[in-house]
Amino acid sequence: MNRLGLIDSHGRFPFLLLEAARAHGTEVVVAAIKEETDPEMDARAAADVGVRVHWLSLGELSRLIETFQREGVHKAVMAGQVKHKQIFSSIRPDWRLAKLLLSLRTRNTDMLLGAVAKVLGDEGIELISSTTYLEPLLAQAGVLTARAPNEQEEKDIAYGREVARGLAAWDLGQTVVIAAQACVAVEAMEGTDATVKRAGALMRSLGEPPASTLHPSEQSSPGTPLLDRSLTVVKVAKPKQDLRFDVPVIGMGTIAAMRAAGATCLALEAGRTLIFDREAVRAAADAAGIAVIAVENG
Repeated sequence: MNRLGLIDSHGRFPFLLLEAARAHGTEVVVAAIKEETDPEMDARAAADVGVRVHWLSLGELSRLIETFQREGVHKAVMAGQVKHKQIFSSIRPDWRLAKLLLSLRTRNTDMLLGAVAKVLGDEGIELISSTTYLEPLLAQAGVLTARAPNEQEEKDIAYGREVARGLAAWDLGQTVVIAAQACVAVEAMEGTDATVKRAGALMRSLGEPPASTLHPSEQSSPGTPLLDRSLTVVKVAKPKQDLRFDVPVIGMGTIAAMRAAGATCLALEAGRTLIFDREAVRAAADAAGIAVIAVENG
């Protein structure tokens, strides 16, 4: 029996993966997380006899294992990562997860989910890459919009990739926002879109120092900012990205956040970033004058 376990989180990721798996004739058993999953998942299951949904809460690791074993699931996929803040605010661990947590030397997201993957494997449930069935959505190297990054944006991308790689290596976040080769914001638990919004708010709050405090040679002409306020968003994969439970994703929400923040350029990592609604993203970016480029790791 070809049956896949789908550990559901938030957003469109689970629905896209579900549709792709069903297109391959795979039966899907959904473990829907009460704190994360869209209730629409029940309607999706009701319309397809090849989909069954079981609702459980964060922290119910034993129940997850028992559900998959009862359903004959031997391979499972995590459809998007549970929000970092949910892990720390909503989790109520059962005995199995509590024991696992006590065994960890650090409790960052990668360490926790990697340990969960090992427990699943020990129980005969292999956690496979979250890009399974979705490889056509991975960003291909090159400029993805009508406009390519300009010279200043290229410099910001180069600098931003250095900063973002350092950030990602510590499993803190994967996105930085740059202006004129200065780091405006780094991602932590809030996610990419919230980081971009925070960068935009920060830049709007910045004003030029009063002219009287500057040497005449430092004073700009009226209306000329001292710092180029356009923002470049750089999103990278972690050095040892585990695609079983964490893959960079962008979509329409990312472009909307960038437009609101005044960001003009987005750089992704080619081959390791999923783009949802690719054509709509391209059209929205073009309409906003945003350049999007996928850069090969190197």
